[in-house]
Amino acid sequence: MTDRGRSALRTSADTFEVGPSKLHWDGEKLIIDIDEISSPPIISRVRGRITITPKALTEVELPLANDGTHVWRPFAPLSDIQVDLEADGWQWDGHGYFDANFGTRALEQDFNYWTWGCFPHSAGATAFYDVTRRDGSTFETAIQFNPDGAAEHVDAPPLTRFKNSLWQVRRETRADKGAMPHQHLNMLDAPFYSRSAVNTQLNGEEVTGIHEALDLRRFASPFLKPMLAVRVPRRSGWRFPT
Repeated sequence: MTDRGRSALRTSADTFEVGPSKLHWDGEKLIIDIDEISSPPIISRVRGRITITPKALTEVELPLANDGTHVWRPFAPLSDIQVDLEADGWQWDGHGYFDANFGTRALEQDFNYWTWGCFPHSAGATAFYDVTRRDGSTFETAIQFNPDGAAEHVDAPPLTRFKNSLWQVRRETRADKGAMPHQHLNMLDAPFYSRSAVNTQLNGEEVTGIHEALDLRRFASPFLKPMLAVRVPRRSGWRFPT
């Protein structure tokens, strides 16, 4: 991830460009071309292509705040993904998903904490959102996505704590009563955020999906925010070639 200025942004009906990287929708699949330089401590070029082919597109738009200032849009929770980066061992394909969050206010203005997870299973995929807002109210939802793109709200199994992240971010997700979720693979560990592959049990089926936990009270700390400038390079003067 690289912070860039307005001069590095270019959009059209089917393409979104930020600096030398871009996303392009060709009508059937999302093609993501990456050309970046990673941040310390290991500074190296990250270049290649990721292709996401949805099994179906959904129509779901889920407001996370009562006034509609934040919306979750799961475009394609059931997808095939192909990764082809210019580095040894960074070529693979498998199950993927594509979603996005949209908002008109900073996340830390409206939320204290949330967990999210998307777990593929034999009947499609189920996603969970559990949110604690700044005003003390909570929001929770469980949505079942079918292979044809149809979606419906379903009853969620119990919210279950599991081991904190390396930075001691609290983690929890949904699991059948008596089952214990656990981390299968660590993907990103930050003082305020954890992303990982997690094993859990849903309706008697052992499943592995993507899980995130976000502590926005930590993120809002004036002692922590400056650390982002170290981990996220800034290229404010980048411009497209003429």
